[in-house]
Amino acid sequence: MSWSLLELTLRVAVVATLVNIPLALGVSWLLVKTRIPGRFVLDVLVSLPLAVPPVAIGFFLLLLLGREGPIGGIVHAVLGADIVFTWVGAAIASAVVSFPLMARATMVAMSGVDELLEKSARSLGAGPWRVFLTITIPLAYRGIIAGVLLGFVRALSEFGATITVAGNIAGKTQTLPLALYSAVLLRDDALAFQLIAVIIVIAIVTLVVHNWLLAKTIRAEVS
Repeated sequence: MSWSLLELTLRVAVVATLVNIPLALGVSWLLVKTRIPGRFVLDVLVSLPLAVPPVAIGFFLLLLLGREGPIGGIVHAVLGADIVFTWVGAAIASAVVSFPLMARATMVAMSGVDELLEKSARSLGAGPWRVFLTITIPLAYRGIIAGVLLGFVRALSEFGATITVAGNIAGKTQTLPLALYSAVLLRDDALAFQLIAVIIVIAIVTLVVHNWLLAKTIRAEVS
């Protein structure tokens, strides 16, 4: 296994996670702390990638991001570049698939913040954004970080949407799960075990930190 394969996998997962963080914070705040019209529809849309097969998600992203698609067409016309069959396309696919896990964990963390504290800040003249940045996020940060880690580990293991949007191009779009798929097809058991070991180690480290933060959040809420 080459280091470039690990670097590309981590790059895709990190970019996907960074893209999702502000979106998860914004959507969670809208669903938990406001009463905007259409909350039910937004809530369903947030969870939809969990219920739809990743390949289906990849197919729709392919239609949107392809050269003939509404987004991909604009990018190609303006920048002369393509999104599909690139690591950027892989990152977008991973972001879409991992977003619900990050958003759900963030929503749970924000819902645990005492609304009396937020109302007290509002009564003292703080605006919604100031309350969000100085009260909600600091009190929910452990749960938010846990959600970020959960989204990261999901982006790290994404396969179906990624292979549909980005393909399985060695050195260009091939991440660890895609390399594992190729190794299985080629019956290269030694490489397959090596890739599985690397994936498991990264996943275990991430999940251990996630569970530790989650346990601290629960203890803080109980106390």
